[in-house]
Amino acid sequence: MNEKNLKPDVPQEELERRELDQIVAKVKAAQEIYADYSQEQVDAIFRAAALAANNARIPLAQMAVAESGMGVVEDKVIKNHFASESIYNKYRNYRTCGVIEEDEAFGIVKVAEPLGVIAGIVPTTNPTSTAIFKSLIVLKTRNGIIFSPHPRAKKSTIEAARIVLEAAVKAGAPENIIGWIDNPTVSMSQHLMSHPDISLILATGGPGMVKAAYSSGTPAVGVGAGNTPVIMDETCDIQMAVSSVLQSKTFDNGMICASEQSVTVVESIYDAVKKEFVERGAVILNAKEAKTLGDVIQIDGKLNGKIVGQSADKIAEMAGLKVPEHTKVLIAETKGVGLDHPFSREKLSPVLALYKVKDYKEALENAEALLNYGGLGHTSVLYTDPTNKERIAEFGRRMNTARTLINMPSSQGAIGDVFNFKLDPSLTLGCGSWGGNSVSQNVAPKHLLNIKTIAKRRENMLWFRVPEKVYFKYGCLREALRDLKEDGRKRAFVVTDRFLDESGMLQGAIDTLEELGMKTEVFSDVAPDPTLDCARRGVERMNQFHPDTIVAIGGGSPMDAAKIMWLMYEHPDIHFEDIAMRFMDIRKRVFRFPKLGTKATLVAIPTTSGTGSEVTPFAVITDEKTGVKYPLADYELTPDMAIIDTQLVMNMPKKLTAHSGIDALAHALEARVSILASEFTNGMAREAARLLFKYLPAAYENGLKDEKAREKVHHASTIAGMAFANAFLGVCHSMAHKLGAAFHMPHGLANALLITEVIRFNATRKPTKQGTFSQYKCPEAVERYANLADFLQLGGKTEEEKVEKLIAAVEALKDRLAIPKTIREAGVPEKEFLAQLDELSEMAFDDQCTGANPRYPLITEIKEMYLRAYYGK
Repeated sequence: MNEKNLKPDVPQEELERRELDQIVAKVKAAQEIYADYSQEQVDAIFRAAALAANNARIPLAQMAVAESGMGVVEDKVIKNHFASESIYNKYRNYRTCGVIEEDEAFGIVKVAEPLGVIAGIVPTTNPTSTAIFKSLIVLKTRNGIIFSPHPRAKKSTIEAARIVLEAAVKAGAPENIIGWIDNPTVSMSQHLMSHPDISLILATGGPGMVKAAYSSGTPAVGVGAGNTPVIMDETCDIQMAVSSVLQSKTFDNGMICASEQSVTVVESIYDAVKKEFVERGAVILNAKEAKTLGDVIQIDGKLNGKIVGQSADKIAEMAGLKVPEHTKVLIAETKGVGLDHPFSREKLSPVLALYKVKDYKEALENAEALLNYGGLGHTSVLYTDPTNKERIAEFGRRMNTARTLINMPSSQGAIGDVFNFKLDPSLTLGCGSWGGNSVSQNVAPKHLLNIKTIAKRRENMLWFRVPEKVYFKYGCLREALRDLKEDGRKRAFVVTDRFLDESGMLQGAIDTLEELGMKTEVFSDVAPDPTLDCARRGVERMNQFHPDTIVAIGGGSPMDAAKIMWLMYEHPDIHFEDIAMRFMDIRKRVFRFPKLGTKATLVAIPTTSGTGSEVTPFAVITDEKTGVKYPLADYELTPDMAIIDTQLVMNMPKKLTAHSGIDALAHALEARVSILASEFTNGMAREAARLLFKYLPAAYENGLKDEKAREKVHHASTIAGMAFANAFLGVCHSMAHKLGAAFHMPHGLANALLITEVIRFNATRKPTKQGTFSQYKCPEAVERYANLADFLQLGGKTEEEKVEKLIAAVEALKDRLAIPKTIREAGVPEKEFLAQLDELSEMAFDDQCTGANPRYPLITEIKEMYLRAYYGK
């Protein structure tokens, strides 16, 4: 029996696929070994391979032209030289192995790893230089590569790959690190591209092959079609522009995909440009000749492949045209863009379209049309006076090309490192999404690496920011204000409310300012919950008075109003929607507050003990037209000076004392457990809480009779303000903001009704969600509350007992201050409360304060806290 009949017939295509599978397996095995090489080993191999390719540049160029029948030997020598020497020179010191970047301060380590096995698609237009280029960047990145050559140039591509491989192996690379398909076909290329062991396709070739690469299911880096438009404006150097175009268009007979395909010239220099082209060796065809050549360039709507890479003389001969011997480029004057205008397409030969336009505006429009017809994402060129910065910028903006070149030949310019050393050298030019590519840069080693980022947990830079000057003690106002004279201040605008103005409480401050020689003006139209209208009226007065000092005297409302007036006075074009935008990290907010203090300094003098606004970066303003409250937070709003004079708070009413005192306590409690709390804020939060627990009852009960208690509470309010100005607050304030706004409840009272529910909510070791901040490593609210209880000497054996002692102490304090036990007792109707409950909960969740809470709340959890605070359950 015949031996051939012993085996089942296997189709030739299947045998070739099996052979390719074996090649892939060999290259993969080699690459897995190569992946463990050091940078020193890789660099030695990279150098040896580059030298070998460079030494073979002439025979490889001769082989490529002889086999493909396209191009110019001398130019292909230059391309081979570029692909070896320029690539090596650019990337010889480029790190591609192991740790390539390390920042110990930020805890970042970047590690380069190879992709694996690369499929290299090589075009017939550049069969050796592209093979050299891809081999070298693959070797530099510890990858392996398998080439799929173009059938019309397979021998020269394989020879280039073989030369690089032998040099690499001799320098220490694993055998089989580079492979190739001996008899390439479309089917074999597709099998290679879709092979499961191929990590990436590096595709250089025609649109069909690139599209197949992107459709293979394997990650791909490819190129797009070129149709480079050139504009020459009336300011250009005509000799340089024309010579550059001819230098580029004749290079390798125009086969570089970035080469010029059309030149658009403004009419004022059109004749001079035509004359220059002719004097430099180009031929400008007449209309009949252009029509004849157009029929040769494009057949059945497609580029005639027979003209690609041929000389101008040969193309003219193909069209039956007689031109002078050694004609450099054939130029056809044309109008229009599209299928009916064959010169407007990519031609990959020394053939150019020449357009005449009225002005630069029309030139831009024509260039855009040419790119839209074919060539989006690739390359565009403008010749203009280098000082025409606006024109250059407009060209860059209008041209949707990854390479927008100014005053340089596009073939040599686009490949990089020749006319601009900062443009990466490459023979694979990405065209971005405009050209259907994943890369919009010149492909480089960085595109063949996986970069691991090892990020160590780091506590980011923290801060402690308060007014530059803080003066305190009973009667300090007059002396503290004298500080303004030392700063050369001359005009003081006083912001306050009508009660303080009419009660005479301002007189001491006004007298002192006038004694210092300062002119003063009083604005006393601030009401509770100040509005934008109020702020605008204040700013109008400021613009007439031109103050260099703003003095805010009062409770939270005058200080909030003064901060907003300060902002609007210095930056009248500010938009409140922008500055009120919520942020996760005040250092990274989308909107950056403008600098304050260039026109005026802000002095804050509180007449209540609770808000802490005199030392904080916070303010709230209401849009009276929409009812929207804008809570603003930025350290630019922090006053420059705070004066804490107990004399101004001695006559505070009992209820205001109670509500503002508990507000200050809530500041201290929330700042202590905030995820942003630090060693700088913890001591202040603890001391403020201690002072309030000890002296607030006496200040409430004895009022004017107990100066010491008043002073301690007043100081505690400011100390708590400093704590929460830097640690921020939590969900108690989020809920209080919305509850108070909905039912016109004093802010301090709202906090008092919610604070113990929030303590219970936060005091868990297994929260549903933990607050997120780099320094907050695990749920610590229980420990922090217990630490505060210890500081207050409340007793308790376990941390849980201490938390309960703290809650009991807060409730006892509230009882002494005659604060209602529940929201219902405070007079909020049940029906109205329940009707708004869902909206309140959602709005509280989105409040700026929520993000710093140690237990990040769900909306349903906020709703449950509201209900417990309402019913007392």
